[in-house]
Amino acid sequence: MYRTVTCGELRLADVSKTVTLAGWVQRIRKMGGMTFIDLRDRYGITQLAFNQGTDAFEQANGLGREFVLQVTGKVIERQSKNPQMPTGEIEIDVQELNILNPAVTPPFTIEDETDGGDDLRMKYRYLDLRRSCVRKNLELRHRMAFEVRRYLDEQGFLEVETPVLVNSTPEGARDFVVPSRMNPGQFYALPQSPQILKQLLMVSGFDRYFQIVKCFRDEDLRADRQPEFTQIDCEMSFVQQEDILNMFEGMSRHLFKTILNIDLPKLPRMTWADAMKYYGSDKPDTRFDMKFVELQDIFHAAEANKAEEERFSVFANAAYIGGICATGCATYTRKQLDQLTDFVKRPQVGAKGLVYARVEEDGSVKSSVDKFYTQEVLQAVAKEMNAQKGDLLLILCGEDAMKTRKQLSELRLEMGRQLGLRDPKKFSCLWVIDFPMYEWSDEENRLMAMHHPFTSPKPEDIPLMDTDPASVRANAYDMVINGVEVGGGSIRIHDAKLQEKTFEILGFTPEQAQTKFGFLMNAFKYGAPPHGGLAYGLDRFVSLFAGLDSIRDCIAFPKNNQGRDVMLGAPGLLDPVQLDELQLDVRKKPQA
Repeated sequence: MYRTVTCGELRLADVSKTVTLAGWVQRIRKMGGMTFIDLRDRYGITQLAFNQGTDAFEQANGLGREFVLQVTGKVIERQSKNPQMPTGEIEIDVQELNILNPAVTPPFTIEDETDGGDDLRMKYRYLDLRRSCVRKNLELRHRMAFEVRRYLDEQGFLEVETPVLVNSTPEGARDFVVPSRMNPGQFYALPQSPQILKQLLMVSGFDRYFQIVKCFRDEDLRADRQPEFTQIDCEMSFVQQEDILNMFEGMSRHLFKTILNIDLPKLPRMTWADAMKYYGSDKPDTRFDMKFVELQDIFHAAEANKAEEERFSVFANAAYIGGICATGCATYTRKQLDQLTDFVKRPQVGAKGLVYARVEEDGSVKSSVDKFYTQEVLQAVAKEMNAQKGDLLLILCGEDAMKTRKQLSELRLEMGRQLGLRDPKKFSCLWVIDFPMYEWSDEENRLMAMHHPFTSPKPEDIPLMDTDPASVRANAYDMVINGVEVGGGSIRIHDAKLQEKTFEILGFTPEQAQTKFGFLMNAFKYGAPPHGGLAYGLDRFVSLFAGLDSIRDCIAFPKNNQGRDVMLGAPGLLDPVQLDELQLDVRKKPQA
């Protein structure tokens, strides 16, 4: 046996036992006639003590960091205890030392506070995974996946695996494609989601399905996106929206309780229209208030009777004027306000400027647009925003209401960050419901499905599909936690004629719809039950529970911001022989 105990389990009760441990050298300390080594494995760290004059002492002085050791010795009580370590009251008086494998000096320190940058740690990810803080994220991921399976199994769900090699489908992100050697010129696609397949499982009568499944999207990356990610994918038959919300609110409550020991209250629900009106986002961070207040009526009324040269044209011509009230921030300096102005002018936000106003201690309102508006108007603004003495009002405007709300949303989140209102240890969860069925794409010059083309419209809005499809609301819902969309889904279309109508609105000809989705519509003709479901992003869920800023740190082997695996060197070039077998020619053509 390489070991009789792990490096994390010995306590004072084990004193005088002879034990064998195995692990990696974390740290070496030489103190006169004694050498101390911290030995690390997945379970913790145990201090080893080597006394001068023993063979083990001589060997210990030749060790380096990350050497793999096996040691045998007696458990003794430490004279200098370390209360920060679970094993900090004991150490091992080593009698035998066996070097299982020497190690070169690692390129960065294998400690929680490491000196390795992101790129270096990703190149040597197998070393980064030895750090306890990274390992704990993956242990948390395991526990959450285990509890998901346990909850869904108890609710009668079956875990069913679906294919990884599927057909490319329109109406989504870009696919990763895989050439077929046996079918030259034809390609598989890696699934963005098992959406169609899980619907077919409902047609098959499986009733309740789930799968913790890898999905793939060839899209631009950011902190909460990776080219390959993991979904908790679920579907249910003979259900309405309320059934699904209750079922998966229950699953979330189970996770919060078993993992974090938090009793999650009943989740509030907010319509998509209200989320955009008050927060400028379909995934609002409701850990803090600071709702939007619309101000165009006040300012347009104030501009109505002015001479042309007296008007503040920025507000006079704006279709939307909105503001937020930052409690107690009237003390912000000119430098801080200039920094906020620079923030909203960044290309990522896109505002042209920022108007601010302070509510002074005497009740007066001092504004950056004082010369254009009377105190009466500014007081009306403060009253509308429910501002008190000492508050700061921040106002944006624009010709496009939706665009301006999104800019104001970024400003709101920045103020929340500055004021410490976005505590990662505090959780605020809600359902956002009643999404639009379609959204206009300037690039495609047509309506696109906001979720996917299999989402069912709300029954009362079905007549609008003939007269005003842009106004149709979907039977769709997202779960949002701390401003992050962790899951979403919908009630699906189960009627072939309604599905055909949706394809028509999306611009598919009957022939195109039949080519791409004929198997699904044909399946519906054989008796499809009413069904619906949702998918959670496991990576996002875990990162929220772990308090991480990026999902990358809870994935064992993630890609970088360019979609590359710098450890494996992927993506890489193929051997010409492989390309010939696939009948692919990726050689650059000479330019004319």
